[in-house]
Amino acid sequence: MNTNRRIRVLTVSSANMDFVMNVSRIPEAGETLSEPGGYAFIPGGKGANSAVAFRRLGGDSVFCTRLGSDANGAALLSVYRSEGIDTRFIVTDPKEPTGLAAIMVEPNGQNRITVFPGANLAITEKDISSALLCRPEALFMQLEVSTETVLTGARLAAERGIPVFLDAGPARPDFPLEELPQLEVFSPNETETEIFSGIRPKDPDSCLRAVLKLSERVKAKYYVLKLGGRGCYICDGKYYSCLPTYDMPVVDTTAAGDAFTAGLTLEYMRSGNMVRAGKYANAVGSLAVGVKGALPSIPTEAAVDRFIEENGVL
Repeated sequence: MNTNRRIRVLTVSSANMDFVMNVSRIPEAGETLSEPGGYAFIPGGKGANSAVAFRRLGGDSVFCTRLGSDANGAALLSVYRSEGIDTRFIVTDPKEPTGLAAIMVEPNGQNRITVFPGANLAITEKDISSALLCRPEALFMQLEVSTETVLTGARLAAERGIPVFLDAGPARPDFPLEELPQLEVFSPNETETEIFSGIRPKDPDSCLRAVLKLSERVKAKYYVLKLGGRGCYICDGKYYSCLPTYDMPVVDTTAAGDAFTAGLTLEYMRSGNMVRAGKYANAVGSLAVGVKGALPSIPTEAAVDRFIEENGVL
């Protein structure tokens, strides 16, 4: 389905161990629930999810992050190596613990997440500069690391002529978007779009108004709004496309957005066509919501190609 050329993408972002709790409902304040749904410790973190997605979708994935000197960090590093990710630029932090995310998943697949970032906030400019020596064709980041890490990574990549793709989650109202250099893609979900623009993207008109507001704060070649079950909205400032998603059962939405944006980035770098990339990313996201957990839900290139062929996506 795709070209044989492997795109090298450097991900500078977060790595967490996910503590996933399957709950029948969210408890009220002061309430204790006994839940039969069970729990599990599953590798996660927005950066790690995306780094794995780049590799599984046929890219050459390089990951720059920090892990704690603890059991969770050792377990995560082993997972990344088994996935075939380039882990040379993962640093073991001597002081901070490995990031942890506590995730409550409801029966309808919706989740509520609290993140304890730990070593993710200790990534340094030296870490990023060293990682850029791998000569990536694209830099991919999210906001689950420190503000300084995002701004520094984007600046260093821009100085080297490397296109920067920013998944704008999790949104922080105080994040200084105005300080970012020109991006290739800025991609928030519905909630993040509203936080950064003040406009809820409910329909094409509100999506366009939100993009215009976003463009006043951050300059990007493309703005890609992730709209959950409604697909995605792509705008380059002049033209827009509304791309519907595919009807798939929703089991767990954890990591679906990370997988979507990774698929979007990789297919855009392979084809140079953003609409094609959006359709491809919708297929990736649709497959991801059908499986529980973060890393377990990320599909392979073969699975996506099969889905695309069976459903006439591209």
